[in-house]
Amino acid sequence: MTYKLDNIDRKILKELQEDSRRSQREIAERVGLSQNACWRRLKAISESGLIKGHTIRLDPADIGLGLTVFVMIRTRHHSRTWLKQFRQEVSSIPNVIDFYRVAGDYDYMLKIMAEDMNAFDRIYQKLIDKIDLETVTSYMTMEAIADSRDLPI
Repeated sequence: MTYKLDNIDRKILKELQEDSRRSQREIAERVGLSQNACWRRLKAISESGLIKGHTIRLDPADIGLGLTVFVMIRTRHHSRTWLKQFRQEVSSIPNVIDFYRVAGDYDYMLKIMAEDMNAFDRIYQKLIDKIDLETVTSYMTMEAIADSRDLPI
């Protein structure tokens, strides 16, 4: 189902991205709608599938995940069977926060959150033990400058 966003819908979604706990009344006031009109729009947006869930953002350091690593992977395998196994193995690792197939010098990029270098090494060992990979290059981050930003609506 395709849903065409107008400027009011975009304002509603921006409000929800900033704080999904806002009440419909508060959102309606902030975007200049009646509460009923806002409810109808929210219902239509939700039914269209644009909203993928309601989550909270945690500070990784506060929950013991002080190391962020971007892992670039190159493989010599491109069969459907290998890809299915690779996706299953990578997706089974809870510390893999983001997982992308990319174009360029590498084939895949992972964002991994770990407690420290030793914890990351255990994750890395698990990854290379189960899957045949050509090249694995890891980039440890020093500072998150812009992380988990809202989508530009």
